[in-house]
Amino acid sequence: MNSCIDPALARLRDGARRLALALAFPVVLAGCASTVAVDPPVTPGTVTTPSAVPSTNQAVTGRGGPPVRLSSDVPLSDLAVAPMDALTVTTLAAPADLWERIRRGLAMNNLDDELVRQHEQWYLSRPDYIQRMTERSSRYLFHIVEEIEVRGMPMELALLPFIESAFNPQAVSSARAAGMWQFMPATGASFDLKQNAFRDDRRDVLASTRAALDYLEQLHGRFGDWHLALAAYNWGQGNVNRAITRNQRAGLPTGYADLTMPAETRHYVPKLQAVKNIVANPARYAATLPDIGNHPFFDLVTVERDMDVALIARLAEVEENDFRALNPSLKQPLVMAAGTPNVLLPWDNAVIFQRNLKLHNGPLASWTAWVVPTTMTVAQAAKQVGVSEAELRKANAIPPRMQLRAGSSLIVPRNGKLDRDVPAHVADNGMLSLQPEVTTRRVVVKARKGETVSRLASRYGLSAASVADWNRLSAGSTLKTGQRVTLHLPQRAKATTSARSTKAVKPRATSSKSASSKKPTIKKSSTAKAPSKKTARK
Repeated sequence: MNSCIDPALARLRDGARRLALALAFPVVLAGCASTVAVDPPVTPGTVTTPSAVPSTNQAVTGRGGPPVRLSSDVPLSDLAVAPMDALTVTTLAAPADLWERIRRGLAMNNLDDELVRQHEQWYLSRPDYIQRMTERSSRYLFHIVEEIEVRGMPMELALLPFIESAFNPQAVSSARAAGMWQFMPATGASFDLKQNAFRDDRRDVLASTRAALDYLEQLHGRFGDWHLALAAYNWGQGNVNRAITRNQRAGLPTGYADLTMPAETRHYVPKLQAVKNIVANPARYAATLPDIGNHPFFDLVTVERDMDVALIARLAEVEENDFRALNPSLKQPLVMAAGTPNVLLPWDNAVIFQRNLKLHNGPLASWTAWVVPTTMTVAQAAKQVGVSEAELRKANAIPPRMQLRAGSSLIVPRNGKLDRDVPAHVADNGMLSLQPEVTTRRVVVKARKGETVSRLASRYGLSAASVADWNRLSAGSTLKTGQRVTLHLPQRAKATTSARSTKAVKPRATSSKSASSKKPTIKKSSTAKAPSKKTARK
């Protein structure tokens, strides 16, 4: 054995002899019996075949690998230090902030066209808007990033609420799409987002994020391309599918940029690309992003009994507006444990809430829910529950001259008779169903130039909420000149009044043709503002 070891040791410096001997002794012993056959470097993706070796050689099993047979005709190499100059090294350090974490996960193909440049300039010319939008996102972004990482989806999707709602969970489009992710009522229901008299899960931070990512995964699975999936999220998957079919029949490409689509959908992905570019390299665009720590903003707290929103905020030592910003799905002043058993609180305040709740001795809720037993007026209902008509209308946003249908669920103050927590079937399914107190007739009028829903409603002595509901608009919507609007006017109103109103912009105001002579069924669908292309899918 010495004759085999000595030549190797002779080449070592005296100062390293002992260390080298300790490290190399097991290898050298194996080399005395047989030396290792060194294979050439293996290129990834190639398959190598072991060289044939004499069957008499002893197999040496490597740790975690197959047996390796050693050849006896290859001399030992000199000991040397391997270079550590790899081109890239993946860092194990945690991202400095959430923006850096997002940058690491960007994975979609980039668009680079004039529309992207156009939207970059639009955002960059509005630094205050970027600041407000990104500061608002700081409450929700960590949770969205976490969910996207768990699913292995591209991080560009975390930026999508910037395009949809500017990260405003209370945003409502003219076509009634709601929440950060802008779900339409029907699409929200198909993804189990409950919408009732007490809550709207399309605005819920956790539920809407889950539903949006489910939907986007579904669309990507159908189209196999993220840009097409985003187009379908904006325009509707049926529309995108038909556009692809048209191009296929014409022998044309079927990528996002190749399809014929509405202007809003054409701009949709370039908008996202513009935001992505700014987030990816804010210094290049001289943009400033607020610091968002790479840690949770909120914590989930379980509510075991019905509790007033005001009490939860007080026990958590937060402003009620801040509580509602994290729990935007709540419509009422009450959190119903049977329907919304979990609420979100700022991370540190969640601990404060739990501590203060243990010390609280008073009642937890001053409100409950009451189901209307039979169709009645608001005054009759108020008398039954022991409150004023004005208080009942305000608490449940009941417009004037409307009465309650049987089965409607109302939020009412607790008293000796009504003091129980709301049962699950009411908390999950409560609806407010109204009908006019007096006989009305349906008429269609035309909006004047620059008129809003509120102004038009005032002109006819109606509530803006009623007019908005009849026409599937928001109360603050601006109407187009000549836009047809459906109204339900009391029978006592003269028909000629509405007729003159619809022709107010015309010189001949004395026409004998009354609004009541027009068929109520004329183009029924035109009485509601046509949904924008953006919200047709959601």
